Amino acid sequence: MGSIQLGIQHAVGGLASKPERDLLMQDFMTVETTNFPSEGSNHTPAHHYSEFKFKNYAPIAFRYFRDLFGIQPDDFLMSMCNTRLRELSNPGASGSIFYVTFDDEFIIKTVQHKEGEFLQKLLAGYYMNLNQNPRTLLPKFFGLYCYQCNSKNVRLVVMNNLLPSSITMHQKYDLKGSTYKRKASKAERAKRAPTYKDLDFMEHHPEGIFMEADTYNALTKTIHRDCRVLESFKIMDYSLLLAIHNLDQAQKEKMERKSQSNIDRLVPEGQLGDTSSALILEEREREKEDRMGAAGALNRSKSINRQRLVAHSTAMESIQAESEPIDEDDDTPPGGIPARNAKGERLLLFIGIIDILQSYRLKKKLEHTWKSMIHDGDTVSVHRPSFYAQRFQKFMSQTVFKKIPSPLKHSPSKRKSLSRPLGRHEEASERETTVQVKVNNTIPHSGSKTGKLCRVDGRF
Repeated sequence: MGSIQLGIQHAVGGLASKPERDLLMQDFMTVETTNFPSEGSNHTPAHHYSEFKFKNYAPIAFRYFRDLFGIQPDDFLMSMCNTRLRELSNPGASGSIFYVTFDDEFIIKTVQHKEGEFLQKLLAGYYMNLNQNPRTLLPKFFGLYCYQCNSKNVRLVVMNNLLPSSITMHQKYDLKGSTYKRKASKAERAKRAPTYKDLDFMEHHPEGIFMEADTYNALTKTIHRDCRVLESFKIMDYSLLLAIHNLDQAQKEKMERKSQSNIDRLVPEGQLGDTSSALILEEREREKEDRMGAAGALNRSKSINRQRLVAHSTAMESIQAESEPIDEDDDTPPGGIPARNAKGERLLLFIGIIDILQSYRLKKKLEHTWKSMIHDGDTVSVHRPSFYAQRFQKFMSQTVFKKIPSPLKHSPSKRKSLSRPLGRHEEASERETTVQVKVNNTIPHSGSKTGKLCRVDGRF
């Protein structure tokens, strides 16, 4: 990856000499190619890698996009090039390889030629939508590059990172709203951190995941808006990446580690055999490293006391929601969406829409036709974009996420009012209360001829 980082450093650093100007349509299709001979040149430094060629796609456009999300060039280069990139253990289903920067800000993903070509074509319209609404669950792309060496082409796209590695994700799901072959394989389930699928979620959370009404409404509204954008570009086969951090489980694990640490300190090392002593010492060292790593990440977060580098990058920022506190501890990780499972356990959700570089091309049309001849056509994952978007939204809003039932629905007074018809005086009082609520919470839209109501805070 060193040669790729050198290419990125040269590509981004070279933009500093180019004056800022308005973005033009031609900027989206520009490709800059630079040769990097080992001995160096007038424009490139000498290096110890094999000679390579580096392509930088739409450099002016991506500079504009990075600026749109508050990413300064120096910060971007520091994240991308200052330290060796870390390869993630779980490759994508398409065979893509993922790398993450040392500060957890960016993901670098290898993409196929068709995917890179498709991204370049949709950039103009895609970012027109993001410019109007930067708070979105859609991926944010910050660079597209191609590394060429010895007849090998490696295409890379730089995106925002959804899952901070300093936070333990107790469950992770790739959800499409489909049931056909949507269960994690035996090999996947055997992994240390498996990625489950739709049928697994329905088995693990048959009642869904519960949220406060405002959070649920903001999330489903964001999903609906994002699906409309994807549908307009004829994009389908995307997924919702859902990672769950269970606060109560994390607290329990923390107490267990503390208890085990106390027990270990009570056992004199000289009373154990050499093998047992070595194992315990090894375990102690590993726990110590884990604690130091977690504490270091937390201390860095507190000492810097800043938001993540990428604006609107956390799940909670993406949906622009306000929610009730969930009895947070001092070390509760920031940025997650608060929720609860059916057991009432406190959860933090980290979510985003992924794998959007699939257009409804002939290959997908043929794939759907073939699968639907054998299976129920509505259950397979490959569909025309409009149907795919509708099924995706329905699954997320009805099966995955649900509103926390209001206490009023179960209160004695509520049950009493529902068990018999209202009297005249009660009916009048009810109408009066309803009108009062509307007056307090809504005002007539000034530009509406129909007198449509909208909220005072402007959220609808």
